[in-house]
Amino acid sequence: MINFTLKQIRYFEALARHRHFGRAAEACAISQSALSQQIRELEAALGAVLFERGARQVTITSFGEEFAVRAHDILRSVVEVEGLARASRDRLLGRLRLGIIPTMAPYLLPAIMKGLTQAYAALDISVRETLTPTLLQELAEGRIDTALVALPVSEPAFVEVALFSEDFVLVRPLEDAEKPVPNAKMLREMRLLLLEEGHCFRDQALSFCNMPATRPRELLDCSSLSTLVQMVSAGIGVTLIPEMAVAMETRSAAVSIARFPAPRPSRMIGMIWRKTSPLTTQLLQVSKVIRHAAGG
Repeated sequence: MINFTLKQIRYFEALARHRHFGRAAEACAISQSALSQQIRELEAALGAVLFERGARQVTITSFGEEFAVRAHDILRSVVEVEGLARASRDRLLGRLRLGIIPTMAPYLLPAIMKGLTQAYAALDISVRETLTPTLLQELAEGRIDTALVALPVSEPAFVEVALFSEDFVLVRPLEDAEKPVPNAKMLREMRLLLLEEGHCFRDQALSFCNMPATRPRELLDCSSLSTLVQMVSAGIGVTLIPEMAVAMETRSAAVSIARFPAPRPSRMIGMIWRKTSPLTTQLLQVSKVIRHAAGG
């Protein structure tokens, strides 16, 4: 009988993900030597090599690739068992691991956290702010319980619950305040500043303008809505931001805000979680709290 521990599986998963002993050890909050020892013991128990160790690089073996699939299933099952234990208490207690996208977090998170802590005083909430593709991966792997994203994500493994919709607004230099609001065709002729690739908000803005994802190199991409607005203030171009960001991002920028005529560009904000999650009943209640906190 092969004997290995759940801890070793977690260490293996971290190393397989990071392909670097130092980064994997940091993610696991242990020393690099301790991680290396646990991986060696796991390989000894399995009787097979999981990783090829190079001077600067760790490469997973073909057996390691196959083992990674089983390890993922094991860890996901453990997460579901933990969720089942929490769900058995009828109300949400203990821990909630919430993911949220960057174009939402600064504007909604304070109200959401206040609403959740008032509704669930004993709840320990941890927040993960990152891009949608990363959230989807971490949700599938059981590293977070639920995520707030723009819908649809069109992943059959996830439940999608719509919370509210919001319009996009045009941000342009202050001197353009009295000009007519451009339509999508006119926007394509302007210097449109966008978030960098990976942000779903970028894709939504391009879709409204009917522009391809690959754009001329001279048009600028930024990493945050704050940077976009400040670039507009400097006269570099124009941009789109979600309605929820207007108050915070324009209060210290010399820009003007214009709202498009109907049909306006917009996005649907929603909450997603795994269909197999035993916390489904509790997460439905959480979605109602979040909708109310966000004013939806």
